Amino acid sequence: MKDNPVKPSASEIRDLFDRIAPIYDQLNNWLSLGQHRVWKLMAVKWANPSPGKTYLDVCCGSGDLAQLLASQVGATGHTYGVDFSVAQLAIAKTRVAHKYPPLAISWVEADALNLPFADNYFDGATMGYGLRNVADIPLCLRELYRVLKPDAKAAILDFNRPTQPVANFFQQWYLENLVVPCAKNFGLKEEYAYIVPSLERFPTGLEQVELAIKAGFASATHYPIAAGMMGVLVLSKA
Repeated sequence: MKDNPVKPSASEIRDLFDRIAPIYDQLNNWLSLGQHRVWKLMAVKWANPSPGKTYLDVCCGSGDLAQLLASQVGATGHTYGVDFSVAQLAIAKTRVAHKYPPLAISWVEADALNLPFADNYFDGATMGYGLRNVADIPLCLRELYRVLKPDAKAAILDFNRPTQPVANFFQQWYLENLVVPCAKNFGLKEEYAYIVPSLERFPTGLEQVELAIKAGFASATHYPIAAGMMGVLVLSKA
């Protein structure tokens, strides 16, 4: 991995996500042309949820992945959505408050680097756009490994740096000329400009696989999607 600017502190990242919480879902939908829903469905499928099981969504944000997991594990299962952004959790709670039948989700304010759960607790897990933002990626992967049961699977969705020059150019253009100007209209230019340096610091798919194996996972595979501009890291615990 190349040298990159100093990463913001955990508190700075938390404050950023608190600030963007009110428009987070709206912008995600616009800027991905609704495709973020497809990518999240793919991540959940790779996590392999089944009825009656207990699942974890780390860095749950406004709760999309947690809701998808909860719909799969059903009334006999349970899902925990964890985030350190109070504003994001408040929106996640509101979004499911009046759903019928109710979804079995517990929303937990906690740090992905220090999960408040026992070892070998979850049957599987997801994470969407969180690994890129944690202060310590190896520690985050070790914590995820710790709380998963043997044979559990986890799927981590995030931005990816394309290997093809055309896709890489398009991604850079898209972020600088569409994402940031759109966020500027909401007074959040600096918050969304953060995506570009965060992506430059983020390990490549192969590097993520290496980090996951070092964290203890028996197998790890990184799947580029959306022309390589997104990726899903699929993990299995022995």
